Amino acid sequence: MSGLQRIPTINSGSSHGLESNALASSTLKQSTCPYCGVGCGVDVQLSGSVGQPQPVAVSGTPEHPANFGRLCIKGSKLLDTLEQNQRLVTPQVDGLDASWEQAAHEVAHRFSKIIKEHGPNSVALYVSGQLLTEDYYVANKLMKGYIGSANIDTNSRLCMSSAVAAQKRAFGSDAVPCSYEDLELSELIVFVGSNAAWTHPVLFQRVERAKQLNPGLKVVIIDPRNTATCELGDLHLPIKAGTDVALFNGLLNYLSENGGLDSRFLESSVAGFDNALKQAREWTVERTAQVCDLAADRLEQFYTWFCASQTAMSFYSMGVNQSSSGVDKANSIINCHLASGKIGKPGSAPFSITGQPNAMGGREVGGLSNLLAAHMDIDNEQHRDIVQEYWNSPTLSEQAGHKAVELFDAIESGEVKAVWIMATNPLVSMPNRNRIERALKKCACVVVSDYVASNDTLAYADIKLPATAWSEKDGTVTNSDRTISRQRAFLPALGEARHDWKIICDVAQRMGYSGFDFQSSHEVFVEYAGLTGYRNGRGENESQRDLDLSGLAQLSRAQFDRMKPVQWPVNSTNPNGTKRLFTDQAFYTPTGKANCIAVDFKIPTQVTSDAYPFVLNSGRLRDQWHTMTRSGSSSALSQHSPESFLAIHAEDAQALDLKDGDLVSLSSAVSTQTSQQVVLPIQIDSAQRRGELFAPIHWGKQWSSSASIAYLYSDARDAISGQPELKHAAVALEKLTVKKHAYLLLREELDHRVLSTMAEVWSKIRINGAFVYRISCLESTTEIAQQLADLGVISSTQSMSHTKATGRVSLYLNQGALSALLMEQSSPLDFHRAWFESLIQENALSSEQIHELLHGEVDDEFTQGKIVCSCFKVGEKAIHDAIETKQCDSVESLGDALKCGTNCGSCKPELKKILAKRDVKMVSLQPEEVLV
Repeated sequence: MSGLQRIPTINSGSSHGLESNALASSTLKQSTCPYCGVGCGVDVQLSGSVGQPQPVAVSGTPEHPANFGRLCIKGSKLLDTLEQNQRLVTPQVDGLDASWEQAAHEVAHRFSKIIKEHGPNSVALYVSGQLLTEDYYVANKLMKGYIGSANIDTNSRLCMSSAVAAQKRAFGSDAVPCSYEDLELSELIVFVGSNAAWTHPVLFQRVERAKQLNPGLKVVIIDPRNTATCELGDLHLPIKAGTDVALFNGLLNYLSENGGLDSRFLESSVAGFDNALKQAREWTVERTAQVCDLAADRLEQFYTWFCASQTAMSFYSMGVNQSSSGVDKANSIINCHLASGKIGKPGSAPFSITGQPNAMGGREVGGLSNLLAAHMDIDNEQHRDIVQEYWNSPTLSEQAGHKAVELFDAIESGEVKAVWIMATNPLVSMPNRNRIERALKKCACVVVSDYVASNDTLAYADIKLPATAWSEKDGTVTNSDRTISRQRAFLPALGEARHDWKIICDVAQRMGYSGFDFQSSHEVFVEYAGLTGYRNGRGENESQRDLDLSGLAQLSRAQFDRMKPVQWPVNSTNPNGTKRLFTDQAFYTPTGKANCIAVDFKIPTQVTSDAYPFVLNSGRLRDQWHTMTRSGSSSALSQHSPESFLAIHAEDAQALDLKDGDLVSLSSAVSTQTSQQVVLPIQIDSAQRRGELFAPIHWGKQWSSSASIAYLYSDARDAISGQPELKHAAVALEKLTVKKHAYLLLREELDHRVLSTMAEVWSKIRINGAFVYRISCLESTTEIAQQLADLGVISSTQSMSHTKATGRVSLYLNQGALSALLMEQSSPLDFHRAWFESLIQENALSSEQIHELLHGEVDDEFTQGKIVCSCFKVGEKAIHDAIETKQCDSVESLGDALKCGTNCGSCKPELKKILAKRDVKMVSLQPEEVLV
C-alpha cells in the first residue's frame, strides 16, 4: 500500500456545498481531471432530475491510483469553470451561423478542393493534448491513412516531444518505465527542471508524504529558480540555465570513478556505454561546477547521494524538454540511470512528467507528425504495412510531416493552404507569435474546433466548429505513468456542440472516406485497442511493441462504461495492467539492449548579448492553466496571481532603478520585427538568479494588451524532436513611464478591442461577480470616464465622482447597486480584491460604503495582502498575524488557526516559505540541510 493511500480522503470541495443529506440523495459520476498529466480521478456529485443533472460538488476519487482522493486547487475548482456564457454553441462559416450540415460540408469541400489542386501535403491538422484518445485516434486515421499526409502535429510537441525522442533512442520505444508509487519507494528523488509543487501538485504531495513516512528519503531540486518545490528539498542546485547536459555528464563520470556503475546490468542490458562515458570523461566535478555556476561541494553532495543510493527517481519536465538540446538533456539523465542500473525496479527510473492531461494518449495514437498509431513509426515499412492493413485504408503517408514550428512556417510560405486547429490556442502557446499571426492571416482556409466562443486563435478562423467541453466529453485519457482512465460526461452537450471524434467523422464521410462510421467513443476505443495488439509479437510478419491494449479490445459498451484505471500494457500476459517496464532487463531495440547515448553540452541557441543581456525563462503558475480558456473563468483561480508579471532579482532591479509594480517593456531580436509591445509589471524576487528573468505563459490578448510573451521567443528548437526552446530567450528591458493608472470594475466583460482604444496597456482580472481592468496610460491622458460614457458600456441610474489631489473616483449605481467603479490617479493603485467583491455582492450600497468608495477608504478587514490559500481566501496579512499573535510556527498550526493548507494543499510550500522568512533569521545549517 502506498503512503498516500494511508491519508484520509480529502474532499477538495466546491463552493456549492450541499448538506450531507442532500449529497446522500445525489448521484455520483466519476471522471478524470482535464488539467495536468497527473490524471487525477474526479468524483462529481449530481443533483436534480435525470434529464437536467446539476453538478453540485467535486472531490478526488478515493480509489484512483493517481491521486487517492486528492485534488489540487485547479481540480477542486472545476465546477467554477462550467461557464456557459462564453461557449461556442453554433457552427460558423465565414462569420455567419450555419447548420452542422453546412459547416461539415464546407470543411470537406474546401479541404478536398485544395488536396485535388495541390496534393495531400497542402493541408494539415494541429491538435491538442486536451483531446481524448478517441478524438486523437480518428484525427490521425483521417490524416495519415486517408488523406495520405503526415501533416498532423500537436501542442504536445511543445511539452514532451524531446522526452519521447530520448526514450525512443534509449529504450527503442516511447516507454515510461515506472509508476507513481515508485516515488514513494525511492531513497532519492531528483526534480530536474520541474516546479512540481505548482505544476503537478498532487504528485508533489505524494513525495511530501513519502518523506514524512521515510525521513531518510533525500530530495534534490535542480532548477535555476528557487521555486516552491525547493521547500521540500534537502539540496537545491540553482543551475545556470541550459547546462543540464554538463551536470549529468558530470554525474556519469562521477559514477564511473566512484564505484557507482552496475557492471552486470551494463554488460547484459546496455549498449553504447563506453562512448557515452568517453564523452563524459572531461566533466570533472570542478569543471562541471564552473560551467553550471554551482558550488563544487554542493554539486558533489548530489553526486555522492546518487552514487550511494540503491534506488533513485529523476523527475523531469519542461525545464529539460523545452530546449534546443532537450533530447540530449533527457538522454543525459537516462544514461545515469542505465549506468547505475536504477531502472526496471521499484523506486528507480528516469521519469518524464507530461504537462497535459492526454499528452500520453496522443503519443499512443500517433498524434505527432513523425509517428504512426499504436507506437509505430512512419519510417518503418513493416509498421506502415501493419497500420494500413488494419485500417484497410486507401493510402498511408510514407514520410514524416511537419512538426509544429515547421508546420506554421509551411502555412506562412503557402505550402500548406488549409489547417484545422483543434482544442488549442497556438497564438499564445507557440513561439514567435509574429510568424503564427502572419501564417494564419495568409492561410486560405483556417478551421478551428473549440468549446469557447473566443480566444486569440479563433479570431483567425474562417470556420468555427463548437466542440464539447470537459464536462460533456466521453472517452479515455492516459496519464504520465501509462494509466488509462475514463473521462465520463456528466452534462449534456451545450447548444449544438459535438464531440471532436464525431466532428472529424462527419467531415471524413463528406470527403468520401469509409472507415469513419463510429457511433460512440466506445467503438473508437476498441478499434484502437485492437490495433495495438495487431501483429504485435515476435513471430514472422510481426513487430514486438511495448504498447499493447489487446486485453481491452473486446470490451462491451457496458464494460467500457465501468472501466477502471489501468496501466498499459494490458494483454493476456498482464491482464490487470503493468506497473513498471523493463523488469526483465529487456528493451525494445533490435538487440534487446538499452542504448546509452553519447551527448555533449551545447549552449542554448538564443544567447544573451550586450543588446539583449537577460535570459527569459517561462512556465506555469500554481492556479492557472495554459492559455486560461478554462481556468480563467474561475474567480477563485485568479486570487493567487491576478495578473502576469516579470520576476527579477533584487540587485538587477536596483541596477535598472526598478521597483515592484513598475512597468517594463521587453524586447528580443524576434519581437523587434513587430510594433507589438510586451509590457509586464515588475515583481522583485531574489529566488531568481542574477541576469535571469521569469514570466508566466498564460496571458494572451483576451486577458491583457501586452502580456503575451510568445512574441519574444524565436523559432529555435531541438533538431531531433522539434520542441521549441521556451525556457531561454535573450531579452532587454526598458522602464516605462505611466502617466495615469486606473482600475475599472464592471459587472459585464468589456470587449478587449474597446479597452485598447482607452489605453496602451491593460489587463483583465476575474473576480467573484465582476471583472476588474487595470489600465495604464503611457502617452494619452484622455478622460477614461468620458470615453466610457461615449461608448455606452455602463448601465447606471446614478453616477457620482470625487476628485482629490491624488486622483479621481467615479462611481456608478444601478438601482442602488454597484454597477461600475473607476479609480484613476497618477501613482500606482492598490488592488483590494476582497473589498471589490464584497461591494459587488450588495443589493444596494449604504451611504457609508459610497463615502468609503469615493474617498478610497478601505476597511481593515479587506486589506489582507496577496492571497496565499485560494481555497479559503487566506491572505499574507492573516498568516503573518497568526504567526505573531497566535505563535503559529508550522504549516499544521497555521491550518488549525486559519484552515490554509488543509484542503487541496497547493499552498503548503508557500506557507513553509513564509514561515522560514519569519523565523529568527534561521540557524546556520550544513549545505545539505538548507532548504533554498
